[in-house]
Amino acid sequence: MNSFKYIFSLAILVAVLGSCQKENFGDTSFLESSESPAQISALFDITQDNTGLVTITPNGEGASSFDVFFGHGTTTPAKVEAGKSVQRIYPEGVYNVKIIGYGLTGKVTEKVIPLTVSFKAPEDLKVVVAPDPANNFKINVSATAKYETVFKVYYGDVDNEVPKSFLEGETISHTYAKVGSYILKVVALSGGAATTTYTDTINIVNPILLPVDFESPTLDYAFINFDGGNSTVLDNPHKTADNPSNKVSKMVKGAGQPWGGSVLKLGGNIDFSSNKIFRMKVYSPRVGAKVLLKVENSSDSNKAFEKEVTTTVANEWVDLVFDYSAINTSNTYQNLVLIFDLGTVGNGSSDFTFYFDDIRLTKNLPATLSQIKLPVSFDDETVNNTVTDFGNNSTVNGTDPVNVTNKVKVTTKPNGAETWAGTTIGTSDGFATKIPISSSATKMSVRVYSPAAGIPVRLKIEDSNDANKSVETQVSTTKANEWETLVFDFTNHATGTAALNLAYNFNKASIFFDFGNTGSGKVFYWDDVQMVASDNGVLGLPLDFQSLTLNYDFINFDGGNLTVADNPAAGGINGSSKVAKMVKGAGQPWGGALLKLPNPIDFSVNKTFTVKVYSPRVGAKMLLKVENKSDAAVNFEKEVVTTKANAWETLTFDYSAISTVALYHNLVFIFDNGTPGDGTANYTFYFDDITLN
Repeated sequence: MNSFKYIFSLAILVAVLGSCQKENFGDTSFLESSESPAQISALFDITQDNTGLVTITPNGEGASSFDVFFGHGTTTPAKVEAGKSVQRIYPEGVYNVKIIGYGLTGKVTEKVIPLTVSFKAPEDLKVVVAPDPANNFKINVSATAKYETVFKVYYGDVDNEVPKSFLEGETISHTYAKVGSYILKVVALSGGAATTTYTDTINIVNPILLPVDFESPTLDYAFINFDGGNSTVLDNPHKTADNPSNKVSKMVKGAGQPWGGSVLKLGGNIDFSSNKIFRMKVYSPRVGAKVLLKVENSSDSNKAFEKEVTTTVANEWVDLVFDYSAINTSNTYQNLVLIFDLGTVGNGSSDFTFYFDDIRLTKNLPATLSQIKLPVSFDDETVNNTVTDFGNNSTVNGTDPVNVTNKVKVTTKPNGAETWAGTTIGTSDGFATKIPISSSATKMSVRVYSPAAGIPVRLKIEDSNDANKSVETQVSTTKANEWETLVFDFTNHATGTAALNLAYNFNKASIFFDFGNTGSGKVFYWDDVQMVASDNGVLGLPLDFQSLTLNYDFINFDGGNLTVADNPAAGGINGSSKVAKMVKGAGQPWGGALLKLPNPIDFSVNKTFTVKVYSPRVGAKMLLKVENKSDAAVNFEKEVVTTKANAWETLTFDYSAISTVALYHNLVFIFDNGTPGDGTANYTFYFDDITLN
């Protein structure tokens, strides 16, 4: 039984062993029979934001990976596994994208697939064109849009225009050369060829509005002339200090109707709500010429108002006043009408040739200007600061080249002007009061800004009623292009001229720059014509605290403390280097200071004091008092209130009621009489140039 068992087991083993064979895994014949990748393609996904971003997804049957040649920018392909993508940014255009598909056996298939990248046109283009509030010829342009890369603007005012580029968020400006209608074009560019365009008509207008001065090079002063009147704009043929304008209007009244004149249309309603006083400068060939100024409604000439005034001087500029206070302000008025000599037919001659300028509305009737007198500063607008040139000199109003707040005169001695060309300070009538020349006061001073040192300057004073009663003296400038004070001593009269005669009534002064030489175009600035305080060891009026030898022996009392100090604000109406300084400290309400003069003050002719004051506040009181040197009960005083803070101003003290029988030697100064001081800056005052006029 066991033998059978073992025989059977052996038979099975032999059968098993006999059935086993070696497996051959190196057989690759099936790969050799595989095909190359087929159906190579690519999916292009282009973003719609004009960035040019393209997502490329290659496909192919039997491909396990791909090389993607972008056809733009680089020749190096991107390796992409099957089922993956790659991104690339393209400009707008057509590109050949080559896809190479790789099979598992390394077999490859390639295909070139065209890619078209096209950007969309910008959308929602919005353009803002804003007129510039400060310039009628200027516009400001800005724009927004979707999908734009840049904007280009064409302003439409030149041929073959090259556009200007700007970006969203920027504002670009342009100034047109003249009025007119222009086609403005703004082009929004995409990343490619697609664009979106905006156009608009820009109307540039430059309306004529009050005040009218005829100076604008861009305004069209289009007069409508009628019935013999003919108005034009031209260069000012009569430049003077009264009208230094470069341009004026000229009216020639020729044959026609008695009402011949001109209309000037304004660009808006004339505003009479507050100002109802017209002013206009006129240069007439004769005294007594009539000037009519009329306003009309542009649609209804029956709605009108007019005033006529008469010229009072010939061949000089004069500022005429037309009172419109009775005008009906419920109407509107846009036209100005000018008629000279209404009722008389013109003949086109010089006798009917008028010039006009500076048409403006003001609020108040002008105050009557007072006649000029010493000291002269040209800053007081209530004074007639006219000067009179002769010998072809030319003087105009100007501003200080160092301090623009200071008003001065500017004299040009033109090429060919006479050797004796000069300027009278005022009119031919001279000063309102006598020049206070005396044995102890023989000097006058003028501040001068000269183009060179060594230029002779002559000053002459005379009797306005008798030119033979005069005295002249001469000095030379010592500085170039900076201010200096020239002092003229009339005891040193110029060679060949009369000596000083104190018996004469001197009330007129004339200044001669570069005296003795023919004009060569030199320009001089000048200001502050005044008497020089006596510097002969004797105090007297006028008093300016500039002397290095005089003893300003102030007597301070009850809290007042007066000294000579540096000018805290030299310039404007007071260019002095030294002034008086009053500090009112603790003490009595009447604390002040006294200055004794050795000689009595002469009130026989002049009875008005002027004092330049620099106060820390508006409303401070200054009391100026004169006393008899032996009896303080014999006195006279006036108190004036300051109107400016931290600036020089001229205060006037009217002494017309003073008794001239008594003698007065002492000057007393009290600030804020009635209030004790505290010694602070609020109680610190400066004053200067005490003059009796």
